[in-house]
Amino acid sequence: MSADIQGIQNDLRAAKLDGWLFYDFRGRDPIAQRILKLPAGMRTRRWFYFIPAKGTPKKLVHKIETEALAAVPGGTLYYSGRGELVRNLTKMLGRAKNIAMQYSPKNAIPYVAMVDAGTIELVRSAGGRKVVSSADLVQKYEACWTEEQLKSHLEAGAAIDRIVADAFLLAGKSVREKKTITEYDLKVWILKEFEKEGITAAEGPDIAVNAHASDPHYGPSPESASPIREGDLLLLDVWGKKKTPGSVYYDITWVGYLGAKVPEKYAKVFRVAREARDKAVELIRNSISAGKPLQGWQVDKAARSVIEKAGYGKYFFHRTGHSIGEEVHGNGVNMDGLETHDVRHLIPRTCNSVEPGIYLPEFGIRTEVDVYIGSAEARVTGAVQTEILALLA
Repeated sequence: MSADIQGIQNDLRAAKLDGWLFYDFRGRDPIAQRILKLPAGMRTRRWFYFIPAKGTPKKLVHKIETEALAAVPGGTLYYSGRGELVRNLTKMLGRAKNIAMQYSPKNAIPYVAMVDAGTIELVRSAGGRKVVSSADLVQKYEACWTEEQLKSHLEAGAAIDRIVADAFLLAGKSVREKKTITEYDLKVWILKEFEKEGITAAEGPDIAVNAHASDPHYGPSPESASPIREGDLLLLDVWGKKKTPGSVYYDITWVGYLGAKVPEKYAKVFRVAREARDKAVELIRNSISAGKPLQGWQVDKAARSVIEKAGYGKYFFHRTGHSIGEEVHGNGVNMDGLETHDVRHLIPRTCNSVEPGIYLPEFGIRTEVDVYIGSAEARVTGAVQTEILALLA
């Protein structure tokens, strides 16, 4: 499969940009390599690839690596010394003034900030160019799913929903029968179920009780794991994808209580997190169905304002959600107005998590769903938790 040069040029013209300049040195920009669909190979010197809004792409490669960009179309310029590089870079860019690169002003969106500051300075100085962020372009070519990928997400989701439900049942049964089970034991059990269902994950799942659940990225080890006992709050953050090539992730978080009745201190916090989640999902759905542009930070604001109003603002210290793709944290827009200010728009055929959390010193609660953006509607792709599970009822 080759790079979609024509599609990129159409998008450049729509965005009123003169071109997209790809640059890499020793594999620092995996986004460029994926979008251009470059095969593995020795690339130890700097290379540039320029796709103009109109016309033929151009390459700039070192003279000892003349085949570095053989997989992409276009004429080739060469360099050996720095002076020759600068001259040919200027020549390659021609009259282009507004140029997209993997750059983010003030590093506002670090997920696409792959090009170093010195190279940005070099491009700007090569004829008075203006460098703009390629963030929205990257999203289209990195985060949009095919129909097959959506199918893989739904299949993974059905299996993971079942596994999570059974994991809660196992925890409850073990406590009722006075059998020792730790956070790590439950993690191992889930991973065995993954194997049966053909599900894989790069790491995880995160299994946490009580104060451990106040650490959003707590992952139990044999040494750190706490036993799961009656009266504990149990959080399961589980993500995975099918083992078939090109599959994309499904990612959810549920909470349960090891007792017959959920204490009000847990139920109260869960209700706030649930309302924040639902407000964010409602905003996405309403905006997409109305054809109204929506940026990632606005979704974060919708959820965060609920938690802040309830007095828990300082205990919600991560973004509301993240892009999901072949990696669990993808390169599309994130639901983020806290860690970054993500001004990218939600676009069709992308998926995001929505996962507000409240992390008090003694316990943490998070509730997470995945939302897929269609051409005219947005939908939650899996089961939705509406209340804390009472596991010993």
